[in-house]
Amino acid sequence: MREFVVNKNDADQRVDKYLSKSLKRLPKSLMYKYIRNKKIKVNRQRCEISQRLNVGDTIQMYISEEFFDEQLDTSFMQASKLQNVVYEDDHLLIVNKPANLLVHSDEADQTDTLINRILKYLVEHKAYDPVSEKSFMPALCHRIDRNTEGLVIAAKSAEALRMMNEKIREREIEKHYLCIVEGELYGSGTLVHYYRKDEQQNKAYLAQKPSAGMSEVRLSYRSLAVKHGYSLLDIDLLTGKSHQIRAQLSFIGHPLVNDVKYHGKAMKKLEGQALCAYKLCFAFKSDAGCLSYLKNKEIQIVEPALLKLFEQL
Repeated sequence: MREFVVNKNDADQRVDKYLSKSLKRLPKSLMYKYIRNKKIKVNRQRCEISQRLNVGDTIQMYISEEFFDEQLDTSFMQASKLQNVVYEDDHLLIVNKPANLLVHSDEADQTDTLINRILKYLVEHKAYDPVSEKSFMPALCHRIDRNTEGLVIAAKSAEALRMMNEKIREREIEKHYLCIVEGELYGSGTLVHYYRKDEQQNKAYLAQKPSAGMSEVRLSYRSLAVKHGYSLLDIDLLTGKSHQIRAQLSFIGHPLVNDVKYHGKAMKKLEGQALCAYKLCFAFKSDAGCLSYLKNKEIQIVEPALLKLFEQL
């Protein structure tokens, strides 16, 4: 018999959801059977699949040892050291991701990713214990492209992850980008296009009018400076599609500097395209629970490298 104790990150979820995360080797069909046959209990009592767990509940499992993971996956400890932590509290970690770093692995053996660097950092700072956490692992709340640098939010608790995902979904977090584009673009405006992504080519395609399989994308821009045929823009991303900023600005004839995929001219001194997610505004309009203290707070990179690059053009 094995017994798990429900902690704060495990609580307030259904028994079946908890077990699916905790016992990845246990097929769902068997899990449901074991619950019905009382081989899996909560607080030594028969439980229902939909029963919600509370902090301190104990789960007894009278099942084969083959369903338990004896080998804890700590491959993330091989990742490089996390740099550029911009903000941290008990619930969140916000980091400045460098260009040319994946947020998540796209290959089975790729360990040096942003999330793995964050997990390693949290373990080393005793803010995450993979042994005691049965169903939760700190996670990114959103992502940015590999070749884009800038701010990424990670949740350190299940409660914070749920709330941050809700606020992002409800568009209550403003994501501002700095970018350098080719050509002279003055004033401000909002771009509305229709978008589809070709996953095989890893490229976004846009149209002026809607058609089947396309979704609306929007961004607002504000010109900060114009110099020698280049423009420095502040972008407020109103919808969050992959490659959206790159594709929309290219579509109106102002591709990002060094964004060859979207018809921008190459610039050797840049690692990625001239794009930086430099500011987050927590514009909460409704209750934010454990994150209420962030209401109206702004987090930003103090001296984005793109500003220095623009000065040198």
